[in-house]
Amino acid sequence: MASFGSTRREEDSVLVQQNLFVRTLTLNRPRQLNALNFEMISRLLELFLAYEKDDNVKLVIVKGKGRAFCAGGDVAAVVRQINEGNWRLGAYFFQKEFTLNYLLATYSKPQVSILNGIVMGGGAGASIHGRFRVATENSVFAMPETALGLFPDVGASYYLSRLPGFFGEYVGLTGTRLDGAEMLVCGLATHFVPSTRLSYLEEALCKVDSSDFNIIQAIIDKYSQNPTLKEKSAYYRMDVIDKCFSRRTVEEILSALEKEATNSADAWLTSTIQALKKASPMSLKISLKSIREGRLQGVGQCLVREYRMVCHVLKGEVSKDFREGCRAILLDKDKNPKWEPSKLELVTNHMVEQYFSKLDDEGWEELELPARSNLPVTAIAKL
Repeated sequence: MASFGSTRREEDSVLVQQNLFVRTLTLNRPRQLNALNFEMISRLLELFLAYEKDDNVKLVIVKGKGRAFCAGGDVAAVVRQINEGNWRLGAYFFQKEFTLNYLLATYSKPQVSILNGIVMGGGAGASIHGRFRVATENSVFAMPETALGLFPDVGASYYLSRLPGFFGEYVGLTGTRLDGAEMLVCGLATHFVPSTRLSYLEEALCKVDSSDFNIIQAIIDKYSQNPTLKEKSAYYRMDVIDKCFSRRTVEEILSALEKEATNSADAWLTSTIQALKKASPMSLKISLKSIREGRLQGVGQCLVREYRMVCHVLKGEVSKDFREGCRAILLDKDKNPKWEPSKLELVTNHMVEQYFSKLDDEGWEELELPARSNLPVTAIAKL
């Protein structure tokens, strides 16, 4: 396969530290906020597969260098491929990434992700599927895809749809940012450890000689705290979120929010409505349908369906919003995307349905997920 424009050696972008029975993987592109490029994804996949077979490895820790865990997938590289007329190379990137997501979701050994900083998009896919997710006061979680003309992928339709009430629809459609305390309370994080105690936690974990999930849990519990939610947290709006985001269509969600806003001058409502109005109408519609379908599907089914969706997005036959969103937000940075279709009412059900169908394209194949065996109960539950 052609390169995705990386000049650094694969080993440099993922640092490996060995301690007895523990392997610590550090995502090492701090200047790019550890955005996952093709080389990093391939390397992580290779390492996780090797560690699963290696009896000397009992625990895997993943963290990021600098102020991010991982700010997402390197979509700028994917857009370059599309602009050069090769959407299939972009599809190959997602194929690898989704395979890694599936491996992490069904991993037979404990994996601890230390989310001390930004964790967005592809970064969430590389951590939220794992068994232990440690947030801190520096954590910032978001799935900002609808603002880019994409949709929450990397298996997000699985984990967002399992958040309390309709919080997943809210987070996925608006791209809102959550802090560490909010991540813990809604279940995206399993623990909250103040950043000043992380070095002690890692030191304790590196002495582990067991793959027993309960033993790992007990160690992380020792360093964990129960943080207080900020006064303005969206989590205190669960009643309004459930009332509005449970609606059947994006139009109905928006109109329910606007109705709430007429009854109260509320900055949270205003910003939620603004976020929806700025996002790609096509993205909003396919994202809502994706999360709704995800509620009834296992993690593998979600990834197979999301792969179909992402191939349609890359091919750009129904809409070219992904290319336009990346231009406006990441490349030209004018923050003024021209969406097409430009309004929710112009996005027909037929258009939406196309994203969920197999591609009628010579040589295109469905996502083939690796066969998994000897899975722990926690992983079987996700299938």
